[in-house]
Formats: sequence, structure tokens, C-alpha cells
Amino acid sequence: MGLVQYYPSSTRPLTPVISVCVANYNGTSFLADCLNSIFSQDVEGEIEVIVHDDASTDDSVTWLLDHYPQVELLASRKNVGFCASNNRMTDHAKGEYLLLLNNDAALLPGALNSLLKIARAQTTPGIATLPQYDWQSGLLVDRGCLLDPFYNPIPNTDPERQDVAMVIGACLFIKRELWTSLGGFPEWLESIGEDLYLCCQARLRSFPVQVTNDSGYRHRQGASFGGNRADSRRGLSTTFNRRRLSERNKTFTMVVCTPGALLWALLALHLVLLNIEGLLLSLMRRDAALWRTVYAPVTGELWKNRVRLKDARRSTQSQKHTSVRQYFHPFAMRLRKLDLLLRHGAPRFRP
Repeated sequence: MGLVQYYPSSTRPLTPVISVCVANYNGTSFLADCLNSIFSQDVEGEIEVIVHDDASTDDSVTWLLDHYPQVELLASRKNVGFCASNNRMTDHAKGEYLLLLNNDAALLPGALNSLLKIARAQTTPGIATLPQYDWQSGLLVDRGCLLDPFYNPIPNTDPERQDVAMVIGACLFIKRELWTSLGGFPEWLESIGEDLYLCCQARLRSFPVQVTNDSGYRHRQGASFGGNRADSRRGLSTTFNRRRLSERNKTFTMVVCTPGALLWALLALHLVLLNIEGLLLSLMRRDAALWRTVYAPVTGELWKNRVRLKDARRSTQSQKHTSVRQYFHPFAMRLRKLDLLLRHGAPRFRP
């Protein structure tokens, strides 16, 4: 029995210009918004829509077959995570361009044409995204992100700034050839931070990472993976697993992608500050599980994965085509976590 059950589309185009890839897990409550926003796009060329269902425990597969027979459906027999889900869809895709779109996101009118416009204007193929708007309030969340020195994303809200450090994986547009060249998402990251890793890889090779000024997408932030959305009344809320993966994978990305000898001083300072943060939050929340589950494992994971990270760093740095200064250009000398702490207080954690 294969790992994936394939349900072909009833209307799959032969030569789509865009393959829209939607990773789904238990998303029947918001998939219709996502898919309808795709099929309502007026696009210069044909598109195909591929959904990978990651062994949902709701009736996602049956629901999709009943309501969206025009979708190419890959149904996994076991849960494999966000990275593997997207890699399977991109392997299956036939489009010139790929759009990775979260199942809890919906495109605004003109979104696909806006992405095509910026992609075709790039002298060198790169990565692109749209302005992100909060689903509930409709307020702008970001126009891509900058990074702080410790690889924490800082939302870019400047309409004049097109070049950014990274784009959120909820809406990531890339030429299929470039995706293949970069190697897609590393499946050893599992989920969270794969967008950061891919964008840093691209920028190291001098491929642009940009945001359009037109159209956009609405996003139920955190609905598909346990929170991490700041609420003006209740502050920042997240889960143990999301924060664990976030801290680990940001650290992995730092090790693999930071050019030059600067890495070692940056990594040492990062680990010291991360351990202090973990101890303080554990004491504030009176929850030792927070330290044991989220923060303490980071150093151990570095050691456990040292050979893999060493090989990935060697391969990545050997393909570097940018200077240290250019790589760090879209970084900001701010501490994102400190900003959030001052604005929302200490985050709340859920199992």
C-alpha cells in the first residue's frame, strides 16, 4: 500500500502557468474560503490546484472529493508535517510557478496576476509574496518580513520597501525551477521555520525575496498550527510544540545560513539569551515543562544534528554568491522578542 492515495482532478490543465499547492490538516472549516478565492482569480493563463491532506482526522478527503473534484488531491496515509506535504505537492506540480498557500488563507482579487507581474519583472528568478491582512480585523499584518540579529521575523509594513529578508510560508510564490534548485523544504525541519530557511538560502545565492504592492491575502494567523497570534486583550498565545519547533528551527537556520566567522559569536550569544529567556519564562509561568519542552532541548538538538548541520552548512556556503553585508542588509538592529514583551507581556503557552 502506497504512502499517498492519489485522486486526480477532473479538469487538470496540461500546461498550467501556476500550480497552487495547499497543505491541509483538519481544515474543512476554512478550506472553502481558501479554494473559492483561488478559483475566482482572473489569471493570465491556466492554473492547477493541488491539495495534500496530511492524514486528517476530520472528513477533509471525503469533503474535498464531494465539493472540489477539480482539485488534484494527494491523501497521505500518515501525518508527515508541513515540509513533506509541500514537497510532495511540488513534485506533483506541472506549473511554471508554484504558490504555496495555507489552507487558512484566502487570496484577494488580482492576487495571482500581481504575483505573476512581480515574478516576471525579476531579472533573476526569486521568491515573492503578497501583503498579509488579518482575517478578523482586516488590518495589515506585514509586507514580508525583516529579521532581527537572532533570526526572529519582524513584520515589514513599509509600502516603499519591496526587498525583504523572508516571506511567510502561508503565501510563498516561486518559480518551480528555483524551488528545485534550492532543494525545497528540508524535511528534517518538520514544520515551522521552513520559509525562513528557504528565503535565507535564496538570498545567499543572490536570488531576490520580494513583496508586491498590489492585492494581498487574508490569513487566520496560527489557525493551522496552534496559535502564535497576538491579541490586544489577551496578549501572545502559542503552544509548546509550535514554540519548540520555532526556537529549534531558527537556530538550525542560523547555523546553516549565517555567512562567515560571525556565526560563532552570534550562535553563542543566541544560546545564552535563549536559555535565560527559557528560565525566566518558566519561573514567571511557574511551569517547569516550558523549560524542559521548549528551551532546554535546543542545545541538545544542535549536538544531535551536528553532522547534518555541518554538511548542510558546507553545501550552502559553497554556493554563496553574496557578501556578508548584502546578506544582512534586510536585518534590523532590533530585538523582536523584546518588542513583543513590551507590547503584549509574556506569552501564554498551551500544551
